[in-house]
Amino acid sequence: MGAQLADVDLSLLEFWARPLDERMAVFKELRGRDHPAFFTELSVPFVPPGKGYWALVRHADVSEASRLREVFSSEPSATTIPDFPAYMSRFFGSLINMDDPRHAKIRRIVSRAFTPKMLAKTEDDVGRRAARIVDELITSGPGDFVSKVAVRLPVEVICDMLGIPERDYARVIARTNVILGNSDAEYTGVDPARIGRLSMGRALVKIVLAARDLHRLAAGLGRERVKNPTDDLTSALVNANVDGERLTTRELGSFFLLLVVAGNETTRTALSHALQLFTDFPDQRRLLLEDFDARIPGAVEEIVRYATPVIFMRRNVTRDHTMNGHTYQAGDKVLLFYNSANRDEAVFEDPDAFDITRDPNPHVGFGGPGPHFCLGANLARREITVMLRELFTRLPDVRAAGDPDRLLSSFINGYKRLPCTFTPPGRPGQVGDAG
Repeated sequence: MGAQLADVDLSLLEFWARPLDERMAVFKELRGRDHPAFFTELSVPFVPPGKGYWALVRHADVSEASRLREVFSSEPSATTIPDFPAYMSRFFGSLINMDDPRHAKIRRIVSRAFTPKMLAKTEDDVGRRAARIVDELITSGPGDFVSKVAVRLPVEVICDMLGIPERDYARVIARTNVILGNSDAEYTGVDPARIGRLSMGRALVKIVLAARDLHRLAAGLGRERVKNPTDDLTSALVNANVDGERLTTRELGSFFLLLVVAGNETTRTALSHALQLFTDFPDQRRLLLEDFDARIPGAVEEIVRYATPVIFMRRNVTRDHTMNGHTYQAGDKVLLFYNSANRDEAVFEDPDAFDITRDPNPHVGFGGPGPHFCLGANLARREITVMLRELFTRLPDVRAAGDPDRLLSSFINGYKRLPCTFTPPGRPGQVGDAG
């Protein structure tokens, strides 16, 4: 692999289509370099060409850049490598792409909306929905774990929090699939083998249309909640007044989009990986089930570290700055590769091992330390814990039953489909067909 490193380009989809162990071997070699590697950007339709980015692959670099928000800025974008046109910021200008004072304003309003009563209701709702999802899995039988289980719990919970009616759940899933699966042909028509400006332009249009539709859903719901307030999160957001500050319609739409996208993907991806991991590492499964309550907190953290649902975030250098022996110049872009930081040998002993007893476990699977640490981390932890308890208590032999269909993406380490199988309750020895 070392001789091939000079030919590796993290900007190309072809790299992200390679087997996971090959990709992680490349990141291991990158971590062994004296200085960070620099990569050029792909040419994107309607977007001025960017000069490229530095790849931060060590845990120390990712953590320090996350803390130094005055040097490593989230504006104009933290989630894309190119600087997309200004009109896209009306859809994607959420907390994740902001610095203070705008970031602080939105977080203040949002924090007031997350009342103890609402959080308590959500806790109860997670348990009820997880139980119902497993009920329906048992009734329908083995099949695709992603669509039957992993995608449903986080989407239903976040939609219920926001007051989105059940008839719109499928609409939300479809739109978030396009936004997060923006480089996968199944969702946007981008063919990695024949990628060109025309296909990328079409994909960009689909992404914008998906985001616009979610903004319209938020705006309509917000107008209704202004007239008829309820106890859901949308009502709290549109009626919140923190020191005279309110969310604008655009801010509501952007935060709404962030919640339904990010609130879906981390848990969806972590749950899918969890089933695969506990299938591949049966000793860790036995260890968990020996004392579930004591070991599940550590298991959740290790699942998130090992899987790293969000692969990178971007930061933008505001002034010349030297960090760990390398000088970055004002205007540089850097990518914080969480997947690599979470396998850093300098921090994690035997980092490629899946070990639910790992302690300490200072992973950056929810983002690095600092103001942009994942707002929904505790909800994700709760959802993963509750769902794994339901699954392993009621279907103790549930397991992955085939190779996952991976999402082609440099941003999300996701599964589109994962066959699962289990012995139906009351029918010992009869293992279901994964179909």
